[in-house]
Amino acid sequence: MNDSRLKSDLMLVLAAAIWGSGFVAQKIASAEITSFIFNGMRFTTGGLLLALGLRFKLITHPKDWRWVLLGGTLLFGGSTLQQIGIATTTAANAGFITSLYVVIIPLLLFIFAHQRPGWYVWVAAGMAVLGTLLLSSGSLRIRLNTGDTIILGGALIWALHVIVVSKAANQMNGLQFAAGQALICGLLNLAIVWGWPQGNWLTMSGTTLLATAYSAVFIVSLAFTLQVMGQRHAPPTDAAILFSTEAVFAALFGALLLGERPQPAQWLGAALIFAATLLSQGHVLLASNFSTSPVPFSQSADSSSD
Repeated sequence: MNDSRLKSDLMLVLAAAIWGSGFVAQKIASAEITSFIFNGMRFTTGGLLLALGLRFKLITHPKDWRWVLLGGTLLFGGSTLQQIGIATTTAANAGFITSLYVVIIPLLLFIFAHQRPGWYVWVAAGMAVLGTLLLSSGSLRIRLNTGDTIILGGALIWALHVIVVSKAANQMNGLQFAAGQALICGLLNLAIVWGWPQGNWLTMSGTTLLATAYSAVFIVSLAFTLQVMGQRHAPPTDAAILFSTEAVFAALFGALLLGERPQPAQWLGAALIFAATLLSQGHVLLASNFSTSPVPFSQSADSSSD
């Protein structure tokens, strides 16, 4: 297996693991502050930390700014629709419907980029979706309502975000993109908080501040940076399947830190997700026996022009 591809896959799985742990912080913070305050604080703080690491090196190329603005806006849109929708549906439905971006991505690439995914993509994507349904609800039953439709719109935005990251990661500095999109997302959330006051958020408890700080450092600064760096050598279809392990890690952290106890059907769902990730990477092992391998979407012909 190509070393750079293996490193990329490991980065994406690590990002999914960190995102999974973030549900604990989000659950703690949601009891005291709104999502706009939480997202505004964590994304802005995380973006500033990344900018500090870059010594505030500014983006000068107009094309780079377009990628940053697009990525940050999609990040804001996906998280906002997810939060609005979850208010009128169950967490199980929200988790399952959000995971549908695993199959939305290859469909979008097939329709708009004329890329025909291999058979393994469809099989692995189907396994990941089925696994997420079992993991989220503990059964194969799902009831849809208005909130579910809103979250489905969020899943489409998350799919577009993964595709945009794949393109941007090969056309500009990865850390600059990660910092820029985080700041755009954070400032959009803070603009809403400024325009529509949502309680006295300056009197947050120490626990909520700690949860927000954890999310800013690990979820935003580290995990989203790992996503950008990892997607340099991983096609968005494979990346989405690897990201489906986020649901597994969320269940594990919930069991360890919040005392949640998954049912047998949920463990089966977790096993299906892991099997899907292995299947999605099986072609890479096979491709290593040949002198050539498929060119990922993030390295398409037009990505060399700058």
